[in-house]
Amino acid sequence: MENRFFVDSAYLSKEALEKKRLLETDPSCRSRHMEYLPGMEQISSNVCSNVMEQMSAYDASIYTEKEVKAALTRETCSVEDFKALLSPAAEPFLEQMAQRAQRETAKHFGNTVYLFTPLYIANYCENYCVYCGFNCYNHISRRKLSMEQIKREMDVIAQSGMEEILILTGESRTQSDVAYIGDACKLARKHFRMVGLEIYPLNTDEYRYLHTCGADYVTVFQETYDADKYETLHLLGHKRVWPYRFDAQERALMGGMRGVACSALLGLSDFRKDALASALHVYYLQRKYPHAEFSLSCPRLRPIVNNETIRPMDVGETQLCQIICAYRIFLPFIGITVSSRESAAFRNGIAKIAATKISAGVSTGIGDHETKYTGKESDGTQGDEQFEIDDNRSFKRMYADMSAEGLQPVLNDYLYV
Repeated sequence: MENRFFVDSAYLSKEALEKKRLLETDPSCRSRHMEYLPGMEQISSNVCSNVMEQMSAYDASIYTEKEVKAALTRETCSVEDFKALLSPAAEPFLEQMAQRAQRETAKHFGNTVYLFTPLYIANYCENYCVYCGFNCYNHISRRKLSMEQIKREMDVIAQSGMEEILILTGESRTQSDVAYIGDACKLARKHFRMVGLEIYPLNTDEYRYLHTCGADYVTVFQETYDADKYETLHLLGHKRVWPYRFDAQERALMGGMRGVACSALLGLSDFRKDALASALHVYYLQRKYPHAEFSLSCPRLRPIVNNETIRPMDVGETQLCQIICAYRIFLPFIGITVSSRESAAFRNGIAKIAATKISAGVSTGIGDHETKYTGKESDGTQGDEQFEIDDNRSFKRMYADMSAEGLQPVLNDYLYV
């Protein structure tokens, strides 16, 4: 395995460095990534097998210009049409894809774009994922916010006018247990109309508990649907168990969550196959749980803290635009979120074509919204960020920019009765 992801930290003990070296170089030292660990709930579902069967058989190189043109003329986009639209043969037809995607977006969403902000409340992590700034071997400033600190952060965000929040943690049950996350949800429900979670995968009963605490929906990044590649990227921790992570969205729906979001981190493996699998994950869940809300996120790999060598591997803006347009044509009713990892210009443009949800006022650090929103001097207790963002516009600036693009910014589209 290439050891280009990390510079070994002088802060790690010799024992830790040796364990890290063995995990990187000797696969026999790693647990089996397809086997469940004790306490992990297993559900009976055919969603995974359906997705993987389609992904394994997908050869993007076999599709032709004729098949792309045919896909663009059909009123309903089939799975086979979607595969053609993701293929290299579709790249010369990006303008036609964008026009079709724009028509589908206007038909189902009008000119609306939904705004939300993420709030990282802890960055402790027990996983060793070679591409992530939070991984357990990275020497960063670790922090976990108290409920008082979370309330202050939420007060500042809510005062800006934001009505939807996404709560995130590192993947550590020890530092950020379900009760802690539940308490954060209860606080968030007092401040915001929509509460999302992006945390480590849970069992059904735990999702049910967090739903009672106020959580509306759950986002889980599969990172890559390529299980073999996944094994080489996730070397330690509960996240290493690929099938448990795959079924997280379904367990969340079984636990009563109103909606779920799926995603791959484009650039970790073959991005066309990962885009196919992400969309099919939603496609099969949507048919099994027609009452639920679904969305897709479209993040590309970004540089991380302590790691200046990582760059998005093979996904340019043209390919990302192709993927997002293909998503919209294939799944016209779902939400599509574009990350602050992308530039302001790209997000402005894609919001007019296919994206329906954009983050604003973003920070991937711990406890620094108060500093960034109010200009208050940092007290030195903030935790380090997970990755670099490209678009750092404030909520007010984002709202104004979206309005200037002819879009209607929406802060909430759901009322509890």
